Amino acid sequence: MKIRAVIFDIYRTLLGLDPPPPDAEARWVALWLETFDGPPRFDLGGFLAACEVIITREHAAARAAGISWPEVQWPDVVAEVLPELARSPTTSPATFMARHAGLRHTVRLPPAAARMLASLREHGVLLGLASNCQPYTLAELEAEFAPTGLSLAIFHPSLRFLSFEHGYSKPDPHVFRVLAARLRLLGIAAHEALVVGDRSDHDVEPARAQGFQAWHLTVASSLAPMAGGWESLAKHIQTGQ
Repeated sequence: MKIRAVIFDIYRTLLGLDPPPPDAEARWVALWLETFDGPPRFDLGGFLAACEVIITREHAAARAAGISWPEVQWPDVVAEVLPELARSPTTSPATFMARHAGLRHTVRLPPAAARMLASLREHGVLLGLASNCQPYTLAELEAEFAPTGLSLAIFHPSLRFLSFEHGYSKPDPHVFRVLAARLRLLGIAAHEALVVGDRSDHDVEPARAQGFQAWHLTVASSLAPMAGGWESLAKHIQTGQ
């Protein structure tokens, strides 16, 4: 069956995740001194712990309102923990959060992923995103795209489901119901679209439950017909095309 749209997860799919830099704590101190006037109020772990208190509170409020898989707005969390960030004369909140993200993990765009995106775009396949993420994720993705000539503009605006924009996240079935509805407005049925992700529980199973084709991206050996690495995925898409 012809594949007319491909919707990608981001972390551990389009972006590989590696451990934090070994000098993350020193970089945190340097970032703090650059941003604020005075020594850090938190070490790196303490800052994350303070944020987690707020996240837990907001998740509980969302679940009480009937949202099974809530998502927070990270900028709001950071603003509550660090109200002085809004007054920093040297570092914008967006810059601070992007640099902080780089202290929690490092990211890389697999060359095979870049080649696939370019090829799909060249062949007129619509591209989308379905990701549990935050605003800094887009900055990370754009930075990794830059050397390849790609940009976020390759993803159709209607086919970008970013959890922080909606207040809920995968594997909530509404994620893929929303994408299916947006595809229908573009004249594409869900079964003509392929969802690609690294998690069976968050990507593959909920996508299939809403009528999508789904590929489990994994480096592990698999006998499943819709699972494997980038090379196997490329062959599957070529066959479907």
